[in-house]
Amino acid sequence: MTRVVVVGEALVDVVHRTDGSVEELPGGSPANVAITLGRLGRSPRLATCLGDDERGRTVRAWLGESDVEVLATPVGRTSTARAHLDADGAATYDFDLAWDLGAGVVPAGDVLHVGSIAALLEPGASAVLDAVRSAPGLVSYDPNARPTITPDRAAACARVEEIVALSGIVKVSDEDLAWLRPDEAPADVAARWSTIGPAVVVMTAGGDGSVIFRAGTEAARVPVPRVDVVDTVGAGDTYTGALLDGLVELDLTTVDALRAAPDAEIVAVCTHAAAAAAVTVSRAGANPPRRAELGRAVR
Repeated sequence: MTRVVVVGEALVDVVHRTDGSVEELPGGSPANVAITLGRLGRSPRLATCLGDDERGRTVRAWLGESDVEVLATPVGRTSTARAHLDADGAATYDFDLAWDLGAGVVPAGDVLHVGSIAALLEPGASAVLDAVRSAPGLVSYDPNARPTITPDRAAACARVEEIVALSGIVKVSDEDLAWLRPDEAPADVAARWSTIGPAVVVMTAGGDGSVIFRAGTEAARVPVPRVDVVDTVGAGDTYTGALLDGLVELDLTTVDALRAAPDAEIVAVCTHAAAAAAVTVSRAGANPPRRAELGRAVR
């Protein structure tokens, strides 16, 4: 089996809904990616940090139920993200974070995924960058920008683009690109990124679908299924996890293989990812589908 390793934060989302209700749900962008991979049968390993507290135990149990092996550095408390939902189910976040990845926690794998806060917040971000630099296989990256955590836009963008250049595949939202590079059109940034290292850059645009960039040009557009949206928590992470699942299914787990793959195969993988994300937005919280729920798999 292809070894997939995910590095990044696992935390508790404290979700504030428009009706005044508040619910605590396990989450964290990289953890959601790992959960998606686990539910799709990939048995990933997640290198993270967790507190020895009730929230930490809840997160560990949640990950274990989806066949994710947890390699956690102990910290004083488990991190939280307060998610405030608007009338359309879109979320904005405030964070209380502890991120300090221990030395030697990141195992070798055929595919390494990193992203979000963990790639930018010190002291753990340096360990993430070291893991990317030393990764023996395909590196996947989702910047998943969090402006409240990284108010220094220039410094954040510099680190993001350093990791982009070391990655084989990048998935990024148009909103993230607009924040990172406000003076450029998001599509122009994505196209440029696809010339500095990655074989493929996928730009997601919510209900408008996703755009695939290869070698500086737009290769294809992929629509999303139409569903009734409950909320968008975990949607992008589900897309990323299912994207990686599709690449593994087609044995596109090296940069050379990705560069050689026809556009039709990348479109099929992104269609698979969009279907998985559509399931997640149709129900509350970061609750990615299991493979049987998708009704199809990439062949």
